[in-house]
Amino acid sequence: MYRWNNDYNHGAHPAILQALQQTNQDAFAGYGLDEWCKKGSLEIKKYLGRTDVDIHFLLGGTQANYTLISHALRPWQSAVCADCGHINSHETGALEHAGIKILTAPAEDGKLSAKALHEIVAAYRSSDVKEHITEPKLVYLSFPSELGTVYSKEQLQAIKQECVQNDLLLFIDGARMGYGLGAAGNDVDLKFIASLTDAFYLGGTKCGALFGEALVIVNDALKKHFRASMKQNGGMLAKGWLLGLQFYTLFADGLYFEITKKADAQADLIRNAFVKKGIALCPENRTNQIFVALDREQEKILAEKHIFENEGYSQDGRRIVRFCTSWSTDAADVDALIADIEKL
Repeated sequence: MYRWNNDYNHGAHPAILQALQQTNQDAFAGYGLDEWCKKGSLEIKKYLGRTDVDIHFLLGGTQANYTLISHALRPWQSAVCADCGHINSHETGALEHAGIKILTAPAEDGKLSAKALHEIVAAYRSSDVKEHITEPKLVYLSFPSELGTVYSKEQLQAIKQECVQNDLLLFIDGARMGYGLGAAGNDVDLKFIASLTDAFYLGGTKCGALFGEALVIVNDALKKHFRASMKQNGGMLAKGWLLGLQFYTLFADGLYFEITKKADAQADLIRNAFVKKGIALCPENRTNQIFVALDREQEKILAEKHIFENEGYSQDGRRIVRFCTSWSTDAADVDALIADIEKL
């Protein structure tokens, strides 16, 4: 069976395994205060074009999201996101468990629009009972979105303008950041994201690492006591160098961008095969996630040799499914899937 259901179904890039093996007999300081976390942070900062940020390494995306957001907000404040946003639809109420309310708007191809954000904030601003409702304070975006679509620079600037005008924080979930940056037609880079946000993170778990995310805090007001928040939320790994070493390996020579861009190109090959066969994309995107609408017979045929993820149904009753390429996708596997698509 060929497995396409997610982009974290293999261990780690060989370069990371080699680095871990080479340093296995070395001793390091604990809790992220080691030389590899420092070196990893420095390599990431080179791509940001700035050094005035704090970088912290956490184990996973959900942990990065709820630790940063709960650290940033007071109990009467709320986070705003698209209704399909990961914090709203895939994290088992982690933010709510932390006492944070989420306000949602209907997604447009997986994305939150500046217009929808404006309407949510305006509703609060015009309320006569502000003491009875939560104050929108932080905007959560995913880059790319849950549907694999990528915000343009213009779209991000419009959202940032709303944030500036209404004193909102902007936080970007970058669990698949590499795949978004490497997508054809993307006009955003890390320097721009760092100039725009109060905080964001670079995903390792889905982008070649065994595990781990690199959280970048830009806003000085969020830096104070963040390590205390990490510790309180179980996010401070005693063997922190295991995270720092992985991110150093991914960023020291651009490996992070190389392997994720390759996955995007492989996804394009698969996407083109579906389109050529007349199978609809739901929605169209150029990242590593491919969403298509299959009829029952097409789904049955592909499921004989391929594992993919079900995402619900289209309005005409076809099954919407997701195929993911990743840093570990083999060219022969891509060829096998394309050959089976061509037989549908």
